[in-house]
Amino acid sequence: MPCSEKTDMHAAIRNALLNIMFILLTALFSSTTLAAKGHIEIESFHLIKSDENLYINVQADIDLSTTMKQALEKGVDLYFVTRLLIMKPRWYWLDKEVARSKERIGLSYQALTRQYRLLQRGQSQSFPTLKDALQALGHQPDLLIKEHTPLLSDTSYTAILQIWLDVSRLSKPFQLEWLDTQDWNLSSEKKIWQVTFPLAPTTDNESDYR
Repeated sequence: MPCSEKTDMHAAIRNALLNIMFILLTALFSSTTLAAKGHIEIESFHLIKSDENLYINVQADIDLSTTMKQALEKGVDLYFVTRLLIMKPRWYWLDKEVARSKERIGLSYQALTRQYRLLQRGQSQSFPTLKDALQALGHQPDLLIKEHTPLLSDTSYTAILQIWLDVSRLSKPFQLEWLDTQDWNLSSEKKIWQVTFPLAPTTDNESDYR
């Protein structure tokens, strides 16, 4: 094989290896950055009618930023809010809120027992690892939806679902820090979809969100 062809082949192999290394390093950097910042991703949600009441089941993937994890281990309690709004569209004015579900869950670390604790509706659960606690935090079944006015049949409503870290429950020094850094900015994207009542028995009420 001529020397020029060998040189070209070696250059092509070297470039291919460099491209592979660049892709791997980019993927590693992206995953590391995501883990450092934390995230909340709503994976699924279902509206359910049971015993004349309306509920929503929510499943989310939640992770904390490095700053949040350090604060948690130092005794700072974190509070997360899951909120669903059901709005009635009005062409002549702003949409009207007709129902809502709002759940606040506290997450804390117990240094003496080295366990993480979730506090919800006055009841607490303990977990040996933060991963276990966050998995339980992301699994929120049977959240009651309170109707301000009766939901009308054959009427289209707009549903809006979101989960976020409630920075208003942090102590003042941490609230001031939140104003200066994005480390405390933790929120899911809003899930918005149309829903019509009464609910069909087989519908999951999530296929039309945006």
